[in-house]
Amino acid sequence: MSGYCDIAPGHALHGPYHDGEYGFPLTGDDALFERLLLEINQAGLSWELMLKKRDGFREAYAGFSVAKVARFGAKDTARLLADAGIVRNRLKVAAAIHNANVILGIAKSHGSFADWIAAHHPLTKKEWCKVFAKTFKFTGGEIVGEFLMSIGYLPGAHRETCPAYKRIAKRNPPWMKAAKKGFVY
Repeated sequence: MSGYCDIAPGHALHGPYHDGEYGFPLTGDDALFERLLLEINQAGLSWELMLKKRDGFREAYAGFSVAKVARFGAKDTARLLADAGIVRNRLKVAAAIHNANVILGIAKSHGSFADWIAAHHPLTKKEWCKVFAKTFKFTGGEIVGEFLMSIGYLPGAHRETCPAYKRIAKRNPPWMKAAKKGFVY
């Protein structure tokens, strides 16, 4: 994703995300849920819009608390669909609530969403897409690929000459560990 490495640094919204979040290993379940929710909502829109609305999403979706969002009901759905601070799409709202419930189930069976992801690693993007399609709603190939790249499970977030790539390499993300062992993405 070398283009992002060219345009993001120094940008008010993209810069901080590019320099300190995108591609960096991420493990907390609420943080992973946030990233998945934002990636789902970005579908058909721009990532810049997601960054602009991030605080609105945080407020609307209970601080991205998986446990709280999993309890959302019809009143919450109506509230979300009326909230101009987020993307008001019925399918995306329903997916967020459904996926929060799925993550709670995953946490019961695997310890956490992060542990579930780690248990499936390494996989190619195509294999990841199959796993996500069987498990979650509104998770097509681009959403899954960007989600996993953004949390350090697929390569490609930064070009090797990017300073962020070098900082990420020091943290030895899962995709890099697998590549060092000969896994081919």
